[in-house]
Amino acid sequence: MFELQPGLYRRLIARLWKLTLAGIVLLVLYIVAVSFNFLWLFGGMPSLKALENPQSYLASEIYTEDGVLLSKYYLENRTPIEISQVSPNVISALMATEDARFVKHSGIDARSIFRAINGVLTGRSSSGGGSTLTQQVAKNLFETRTEKYRGVFGSIPYVRVIIDKTKEWILAVRLERNYTKQEILMMYLNTVSFGNNTFGIKTAAKTYFNKEPWQLNVEEAALLVGMLQNPSRFNPRLYEERSLLRRNVVLFQMRKYGFLTDDQFALYKLKPIKLDFNIENQNTGRAAYFRSVIKNDIQKWLDEYNEANPDDEKDLETSGLKIYTTIDSRLQKAAEESVYEHMREQQRKFYEHWRGRNPWTQKIGGAYREIPGFIEQVAKRTPRYIALKKEYGDDEKAIWAEMRKPVKMKVFVYGGRRNEKDTVMSPLDSIRYYKRFLNVGFMSMDPRNGHVKAWVGGINFKYFKFDHVKQAKRQPGSTFKPFLYLTAIDKNFLTPCDRITDQPVRFEPYEDHNGPRAWVPKNSNGKYSYQQLSLRQALGRSINSVSAHLIKQAKSASVVEYAHKLGIESDLTANPTLCLGTSDVSVFEMVAAYCTFANAGYRVKPLTVLRIEDKNGNLLTSFFPENKLVINANTAYQMLYLMRGAVEDPDGTSQRLRTQYKLLEGGNEIAAKTGTTSSYSDGWFMGMTQNLVSGLWVGGDDRSIHFRDMALGQGARVAMPAWGMYMQKVYADPTLRRSYPKVPFRKPDGFNLSLDCGGGSIDSSQRYIPPKVVESEEEEILN
Repeated sequence: MFELQPGLYRRLIARLWKLTLAGIVLLVLYIVAVSFNFLWLFGGMPSLKALENPQSYLASEIYTEDGVLLSKYYLENRTPIEISQVSPNVISALMATEDARFVKHSGIDARSIFRAINGVLTGRSSSGGGSTLTQQVAKNLFETRTEKYRGVFGSIPYVRVIIDKTKEWILAVRLERNYTKQEILMMYLNTVSFGNNTFGIKTAAKTYFNKEPWQLNVEEAALLVGMLQNPSRFNPRLYEERSLLRRNVVLFQMRKYGFLTDDQFALYKLKPIKLDFNIENQNTGRAAYFRSVIKNDIQKWLDEYNEANPDDEKDLETSGLKIYTTIDSRLQKAAEESVYEHMREQQRKFYEHWRGRNPWTQKIGGAYREIPGFIEQVAKRTPRYIALKKEYGDDEKAIWAEMRKPVKMKVFVYGGRRNEKDTVMSPLDSIRYYKRFLNVGFMSMDPRNGHVKAWVGGINFKYFKFDHVKQAKRQPGSTFKPFLYLTAIDKNFLTPCDRITDQPVRFEPYEDHNGPRAWVPKNSNGKYSYQQLSLRQALGRSINSVSAHLIKQAKSASVVEYAHKLGIESDLTANPTLCLGTSDVSVFEMVAAYCTFANAGYRVKPLTVLRIEDKNGNLLTSFFPENKLVINANTAYQMLYLMRGAVEDPDGTSQRLRTQYKLLEGGNEIAAKTGTTSSYSDGWFMGMTQNLVSGLWVGGDDRSIHFRDMALGQGARVAMPAWGMYMQKVYADPTLRRSYPKVPFRKPDGFNLSLDCGGGSIDSSQRYIPPKVVESEEEEILN
């Protein structure tokens, strides 16, 4: 037998010690070199400041004025929460599957190190289970494996893996020193990806199960934790069987480490997957059009803030801002439901009206004829056609062959699951399909402070992105007439009781900027009554000849001046046709301008955002109403009296609000105006109560798409019912009655002008007193 000599044994032991010490020294030097990026070989490390304030992409949240979460702006959909808000089932599943020794180690687990080394030696550097939860937090939060932290050695594959792991070990130890186990656990749960652009346990619970994270049961928690290994591979929507097997592996691990009994494991593993999937994005949630429009305004403010605060820059999609808007969730819900119900019915009528024919027409010789090549011209403006044009050049035959090729797609429909259905349709046919839809823009505003309370920019934001409240501008028709009447009262000293004869009014060539030919505006029925009508009667019945008389007196330039004074910002053409509302404006402008009448002559600028806070609740800025007195309070009240005639008088264009919708009960007063433009291309309605002013437009996105007769196409039919249903919902909600009660308009102090013009009124017993003159005319159009 071989025996070591005592001297040789001692030398061998000494060498082993030296090698060990040398290895320890080299390891320490290596770690120091990695920590300080020696000679730029290893790449940088997050600073101590970054470690104390770990950054992650946090979604900015948009809230209503009454504290309801509307939606988010985000790059990664992530909302951080505390551990008290997470179900214990999630914690148990996570620890059993990802790091069973989490509470025992200090950021580095020897077993994990051996797994990582084995992965490198066998060429499987991404093998699962190689990192502790703390190391995964370091990787997720500080992005140690990105180019940002890559040095010279980063281009060597195996060396890069060792360096990345080393950085994660170092960061893990630092994290364990700076944070508690619970804080580290929540850093992980708040940053990890669950697929479908869903980050963090709160968003995942909402997306996959429509639950809060504290409501997750055992099998739901196991499913989500199981997805963490590979969110795409174990996506339960796409791979249910694979996801079920992975979930049961997590349940097995929970049994293995004592979080479940054998009986519980046997029970839970047999349960099927039950999802309530609803991915959260810009297309979902309330007030989608509103959120889209104000995003630009918020970004503009952020640019100014960042310029003034370069050391505290904020990003709308990653800084976790809290944005509090003026929207009221209850009014928004009422508006969306009313508009949807109304537009669904209008669309049904529109389909029936044009059955067997295409609605894109022009009127020739008294008949509506289809516009040749209309769809093809629209198609040429689509992204699909433009892309094909780049691909095929001048080969029009190949382009149109692709445009006519059927493909699978989802399309918008009224009803069905989430108002859409799967179908097969060519791009050209999809254009034909969507051009048959009517659209809408609706806005509701508190005239007292300018708060925008409800905003519906279209029938469905996912499929119709264009906003019809602020972005779209259309001819307002007779809803523009109140600015004309205001000019006549304020400039020409007329009163609501002054009378004007309903008779033809002629504008000579170039008179008041008229065109080269004489013009005589017609009433909607082409007839004149030759009766003397009070201003209230004329506006309530929307008599065009009286409007023509008033603009002839007041001059169109003065009408433009008053409209701008009240809040219309669009360019207006100063000519006699303005008396019939021929210049394009937006719903946003019209509602704001009408608020001046209900606000005692004060123009109030629409306010959409109240304040913005940072992720910690610190106030960054506040926004306040801007008021300016632009007309006398007595004049504003007279205008309300004039427009009440449309509702209170039997021959008013909006009398159905009194007779059908019963909105005048309880002492309520409503001032309103309908509007319809040439060929019924635009239907408008503007309605005012003392505390709420709302307006809407309805029509086709192309002016050539519309109804063909007054019975269907006038504003009183195509727009007003949505306003009526909206106000019914407002008054039916007991939580809204205090802010928006049924009340008469406030009369200015000292107002003593007699307003008994024979236009009809309501006496103290709520008994209706009819006007002296009654006509059957219901609505006007621009001829």
